[in-house]
Amino acid sequence: MLSVIVPTRNEAGTVTALLLALQPWRDPSCEVIVVDGGSQDATVDHARPLADRVLESAPGRARQMNAGARAARGSQLWFLHADSRVPADAVPELRTALARAGWGRFDVRLSGGHPLFRLIEQAMNLRSRWSGIATGDQGLFVRRDWFERVGGFPEIELMEDVALSRRLKRLGRPTCLCTPLGTSSRRWERDGILRTVVLMWSLRLRYALGASPAGLARRYRHG
Repeated sequence: MLSVIVPTRNEAGTVTALLLALQPWRDPSCEVIVVDGGSQDATVDHARPLADRVLESAPGRARQMNAGARAARGSQLWFLHADSRVPADAVPELRTALARAGWGRFDVRLSGGHPLFRLIEQAMNLRSRWSGIATGDQGLFVRRDWFERVGGFPEIELMEDVALSRRLKRLGRPTCLCTPLGTSSRRWERDGILRTVVLMWSLRLRYALGASPAGLARRYRHG
């Protein structure tokens, strides 16, 4: 069984489109679990009719995804952000990949039309291939036994995807699928493309140099 786990918090405007796209795969071999971290909007109401289970958790993306993994029945886990957009062939490709390897991710495609977004996507995907590190926007997927061997997501406030990738990479490098998984470019469009790129790269560099995830999370929230 494949368990798709979606952490949410105030995602009423985005989660419905993702869950509708997942409906064709919901059957006895694929379940969809939404883990809400205290939304104050209609996220939970929107999710209930479109998910197999909607759980409540203390906020924190890593904490929510770990809660979803504990509740999941599948031997394959797929973690998606609420603003992800999945292509029609994503599940078959994922299943084929996990038949050969322990974990992996998709390429990412940003929703915005600005030409700079195409360069940013290419840089993100190439960096991931070179480093063996996946980000949450790339739809990380993993066999349950590997996920449990490394202890799941470290419950830190930011960079939980990078930290999990580092742990999994000790067991084997990821399968990098070229199929693009869509994700929202809303933060880039709201805060400015170049400003956001600089912020993201500086956060990753500081984390690599040992900065506290809690401090990085505060900087991320305030731009």
